[in-house]
Amino acid sequence: MVRWSITVLSAVSMAASLAAQVRPADTLFTVERYLDYEQVAAPRISPDGNLVVFARRTVDKSKDSWESTLWLMNGDGTNLRFLVRGSDPRWSSDGTRLAYLAQGEPAGTQIFVRTMDAEGAITQVTRLDQPPGDVKWSPDGQWLGFSMVVPTGPSWNVRLPTPPAGATWTKAPRLVEKLHSRADGRGWLVDGYTHLFVVPATGGTPRQVTSGEWNVGARGIGLPGTVGWDWLPDGRALVVDGNDDPDAERQRQVSNLYWVDLATLERKRLTTTHGFWTSPTVSPDGKTIAFLGFPFTKQTYRVADLYTMPAGGGPATFRSQGFDRTPAGLAWGVDQSGLYFTADDRGTSNLYLAPPNGPIRQLTVGTHMVTGVSLSRRGTAVAVRTHSQAPPDVIRIDLKKPSQIVQLTSVNADLLAGTRLGEVEEIWYRSSGGTRVQGWIVKPPSFTPDRKWPMLLEIHGGPHGMYNVAFNPSYQALAANGYVVLYTNPRGSTGYGTDFGNAIDKAYPSVDYDDLMAGVDSLIGRGYIDEKRLFVAGCSGGGVLTSWTIAHTDRFAAAAVLCPVTNWMSFAGTADIPLFGFNWFEKPYWEDPMPWLKQSTLFHVGKVKTPTLLMTGELDLRTPMGQTEEYFTALKVRGIPTALVRFEGEYHGTGSKPSNWMRTQVYLMEWFKRWSGGAPRADGG
Repeated sequence: MVRWSITVLSAVSMAASLAAQVRPADTLFTVERYLDYEQVAAPRISPDGNLVVFARRTVDKSKDSWESTLWLMNGDGTNLRFLVRGSDPRWSSDGTRLAYLAQGEPAGTQIFVRTMDAEGAITQVTRLDQPPGDVKWSPDGQWLGFSMVVPTGPSWNVRLPTPPAGATWTKAPRLVEKLHSRADGRGWLVDGYTHLFVVPATGGTPRQVTSGEWNVGARGIGLPGTVGWDWLPDGRALVVDGNDDPDAERQRQVSNLYWVDLATLERKRLTTTHGFWTSPTVSPDGKTIAFLGFPFTKQTYRVADLYTMPAGGGPATFRSQGFDRTPAGLAWGVDQSGLYFTADDRGTSNLYLAPPNGPIRQLTVGTHMVTGVSLSRRGTAVAVRTHSQAPPDVIRIDLKKPSQIVQLTSVNADLLAGTRLGEVEEIWYRSSGGTRVQGWIVKPPSFTPDRKWPMLLEIHGGPHGMYNVAFNPSYQALAANGYVVLYTNPRGSTGYGTDFGNAIDKAYPSVDYDDLMAGVDSLIGRGYIDEKRLFVAGCSGGGVLTSWTIAHTDRFAAAAVLCPVTNWMSFAGTADIPLFGFNWFEKPYWEDPMPWLKQSTLFHVGKVKTPTLLMTGELDLRTPMGQTEEYFTALKVRGIPTALVRFEGEYHGTGSKPSNWMRTQVYLMEWFKRWSGGAPRADGG
């Protein structure tokens, strides 16, 4: 076993020096430039279309964190200026005020309102003990609705004698009675239930409008920020998704829509078919509710369809016939012109319209990701757009001429000025069963096909997820250091319809591995890949497939397994999403353990010969550290070269903190260097 150590600063210097062998480091997107990278999110256009507010995220280099501020500009992108610190902005219906989230008193996240006049007065609307989420204005602008956890008291009447004065007794144990007691990124959940509240927009006492031992929110755990709900136009009622079944915590992909009368707090279930129903969106005239979902299925993946129903309940109308993609961000046209939404499709995302009658129409066209659409009453919209050569920026779309997209911001123009990025090429290839699979190749900036280049296969997580054409700083940094990066969407990926996404149902990993290896073969067939310097890496579901890959082939010189699941049995009992594991198998492991063992990469570790680096966050609750430790220990006992990097302050994934994002890149490259006969140069040598 090779012993090795590396510091971030020395590794960053190493990456920069490698890039400098061809051109000055400041012309390539090397690792350290991530500290100056900016992000945009949540663009919101004012109702009259004259103003646009959006969240701008920058790295706080001292605090090693991302800072969110709100910026304002005119509808044409002019007069861009800082507005306030905060996130998740929301215009009032008359455009005179802006609600947003920010740190406040007594502590934690609170709701604020800023008047959008010259005075710019700011009011802290809430003073909550628990963080709010899913904030929405009432149609008349008098109220703000939001979701929040309502703590419950202890259920056990356990008492001890009073400690003597000055005693230091051990802290009381944590009593856990719920299946979903933790959430990755949050830790232990407050013992309680998530419900909806309303509060006067000028400040005051919040009023709870849903109650009981159930969670609003269709996603299963019921956390603020995950609840689908909407006001009725008259402000007298609202519609919300959730599951009030007493056995809800043991149900997966089950939720309903509910009507809540705000005067009486009476709750009425609107959906009658057992299934997964979510994202209710009320039409401007208050007569119709649009929503997403599907009847109950045990499939691990299913495209969500678009439906409408009368606002008071009644038969649902299927609105997405022939559209085998999942809509996102439903929004009614103010002139009742139909429903606007975005949808992922073959690595891209565009804007679509479902008219009152007729088939769904695609409005924007392009090899890009268009997300987060916000509509004005004047027929204009704003959104976030990114593609392989352009980081995310805010754009404006004329809904009458949607092909005329105008870019409003260029927040990374200074960072990328003079920078030579790696070219990204889309590929399609055949896999087992004749399946067509899509992928992309990121080439070093100085790529020429007459040299032999090291190749890194990157595998996405989920496993039901989708690689796309968005700008990827990680892949650009790897390309700047001389790697050809291959990333693909094997079967199981979203964005290709239900059948493609569900192809790995009860059989993961399986044909997805075939698709990955076919992609590698396709790239090697081009003649410019060094077959002695093949590498593979992936996080989460990608970590599963990376550890599966090295047990089924010796073709890779080294591997990096990040935040993996390696043992489905222990995963089901220790992860924050226990039902996910049980859903992959026909029977629980106490009835039939063999499929659980067969599909766990830990039980294939005896075939691994590839030097393997493991990286996982210390706080990871989605794929807990024990999954990585089990695999690491097995490799060590077998004498396979391995190392374990435990990331401080990270939940699932290894790059939420800027310094850890950089560490992920440089540790990975250092490991590959050690098992490739020398580091690749930016010229491929």
